[in-house]
Amino acid sequence: MALKPQITPYTGPAGGWGSLKSVETALLREDRLITGNALLLRQNKPDGFSCVSCSWGKPGRPRTFEYCENGAKATAWEITRKRVRSRFFEKHTVTELRGWSDYALEAQGRLLNPMRLDHVTDRWVPVSWESAFAEIGAELKKLEPKTTVFYASGRAALETSYMWGLFARLYGHNNLPDSSNMCHESTSVALPQAIGAPVGTIMLKDFAKADCILFFGQNVGSNSPRMLHPLQAASKRGVPIITFNPLRERGLERFTSPQAPLEMLTGAETRISSQYHQVKAGGDIAAILGLCKALLAGDDAATAAGRKPWLDHAFIAEHTHGFQDFADAAREADWPALELRSGLTRPALEGVAAIYAHAQATIGIYGMGLTQHRAGLENVRMLMNLLLLRGNVGKPGAGVLPVRGHSNVQGQRTVGISEKPELVPLDMLAKQYRFEPPRETGMNTVEACEGIIAGRVQAFLGLGGNFIRAVPETVAMEEAWPRLRLTVQIATKLNRSHLFNGEVAFLLPCLGRIEVDQQASGPQLVTCEDTMTKVHASQGTVVPAGPRLRSEPAIVAGLAKATLSPNPLVPWDAWVGDYGLVRDAIAATYPEAFHDFNTRVFKGGFHRPLPARQRVWKTDTGRANFHVPTSLRTDLDTDLERHDVLQLLTIRSNDQFNTTIYGMEDRFRGVSGTRMVLFINAQDIARLGLRDGGTVALTTAVEDGVARRVGGFRIVAYDIPKGCCAAYYPECNPLIPLWHHAEGSKVPAAKSIPVNLHAAP
Repeated sequence: MALKPQITPYTGPAGGWGSLKSVETALLREDRLITGNALLLRQNKPDGFSCVSCSWGKPGRPRTFEYCENGAKATAWEITRKRVRSRFFEKHTVTELRGWSDYALEAQGRLLNPMRLDHVTDRWVPVSWESAFAEIGAELKKLEPKTTVFYASGRAALETSYMWGLFARLYGHNNLPDSSNMCHESTSVALPQAIGAPVGTIMLKDFAKADCILFFGQNVGSNSPRMLHPLQAASKRGVPIITFNPLRERGLERFTSPQAPLEMLTGAETRISSQYHQVKAGGDIAAILGLCKALLAGDDAATAAGRKPWLDHAFIAEHTHGFQDFADAAREADWPALELRSGLTRPALEGVAAIYAHAQATIGIYGMGLTQHRAGLENVRMLMNLLLLRGNVGKPGAGVLPVRGHSNVQGQRTVGISEKPELVPLDMLAKQYRFEPPRETGMNTVEACEGIIAGRVQAFLGLGGNFIRAVPETVAMEEAWPRLRLTVQIATKLNRSHLFNGEVAFLLPCLGRIEVDQQASGPQLVTCEDTMTKVHASQGTVVPAGPRLRSEPAIVAGLAKATLSPNPLVPWDAWVGDYGLVRDAIAATYPEAFHDFNTRVFKGGFHRPLPARQRVWKTDTGRANFHVPTSLRTDLDTDLERHDVLQLLTIRSNDQFNTTIYGMEDRFRGVSGTRMVLFINAQDIARLGLRDGGTVALTTAVEDGVARRVGGFRIVAYDIPKGCCAAYYPECNPLIPLWHHAEGSKVPAAKSIPVNLHAAP
């Protein structure tokens, strides 16, 4: 039954009774109210399972309830009692299912049987595992390997990811795009340029030692709510938490911890952000450069007056390169231009700089609000410039923290899921398995899409995820997809990517991470790496949804054996029988990071070594590098003087994780029963001759010969900077041109899309 859309402003905090109600509603919907609550007590515990949603770190001493609202929803989503049986596909054609919403598709429940698409009847039909593997292998043998793509979702464990990457390279290509290509690839490129590490330098223990936290472009309340606990503790210690974000997100404003009975009973709230600066979409370079300019001016004044300097000159002299060029550029920056581009005032930025200057240890936190721009790399490097000015890398309580999304998206890169051969120890793999790995750079996500549209890609194998829904240029992708010769999707639930298929198509159902994975040597555990580079174990505990499900490692092994010539050094069957043997193989390939893998992971896990934490800089200069920004603009395709153009940023609701929609409610923004809303400044509504509650269509405001349009958005007046608007992902993906991506990383620039609004007649 369709829900009636309601827009009602939400006045409560993040967390609190609203969070508990939402969790219980999700468990009840999946018929897991009692068993689900019991199971959640094992979530993110040393002897339990890792959350299948975000990659936030697990504390050494976990709380009794070491899960958040969205993590609990993700668990409910996976352990649902709902099942997609054969009669479902007998009743519904693929074409009919294309008219269903994302939520409706996944709400059908867990897939149970391997399926092959029958194009004649337009239906998925059951097939045996042996037949599926044999036909897929036969198809892959006919194709040129470099015309195939092996995509990996960020949820696959380290063991599966290692096997997937090895399968691709034994087959003959490096076409291994993954979720990182769509979110934090800008981090993976920019941070090595600045500090020689592709990941953040912060550990959980640093939060207790920080005396300042700077927050950029990340919605903690919806995307990583467990972070609210260390933020709450920091706030109660009086630590300034200064946020730069276009929208006022409730999780960055106020929080009531569901873990604290007294807070729940009394309605007590903790202020999270001590200052909240609503920077324009695409205004981050200007905002951070303004902070740096003010910091340099304050340092000049302090030096002239004989006071303590605002910069860490000793650190800069010993550990950095390029300071003078950057300082000159910052001093020359024009305040009116900085204010115009950022949407913030000079006094506001100078005030933040003064607070930062007097803090001894600062954490710089950011999310896709920095990475998903045309100048995403510039954004990340600018934040590093700000941190380097005060020596805030490589000391307790200080460093940079890019907040990753999927629970193992960072770990996949660690064990070889990368299109970049220079990031993988190919010589070690060659020696270990006695083959010659491909050395050519493979396709990332954007390049894979380009290849599919152009007809250069012939096969797509997806290890989880909802690729076609997650990528830009949705209409062109859906039109091109059926021209593929082979498509294979490994999944737990039905999604839109399973409704657009190649000439030969298979849907292979797998076990979820929370389910018992029984193999020849007994129940198996898998491992993941969190956003703070800690590797830890995850043990499934729930009875599998169906007897025909196979584990991800078993499916990868089945595909590989059907495709590749036998190699006695690659024991696929033994690996499936005992995942510990896969971990031994990982340790042999990556001895520095994974030596004694099985021993250490059973002792509570371990952090990968990260030289930047010890102020060892693996950069081209041997030092941490300052970078001079080339422009104040993060998006280069828009005439910012056109007053009919707004900058659209895509957002998630607190009832979703990436493309997975758990429900039709965004409690923190007061939206219920719909996702087709456009959040827009009231002054822009009036200026454009629109009305709050009216309906508009969005078109992309670029001239490249392609018409991009999505209609049916309800206008909602909202607290967002003038000239900006926001709407949900992935509904707005059809508006993102494939070429509208970060320069240097090709991350889709989903946080600043130029759009025109068209009122419905």
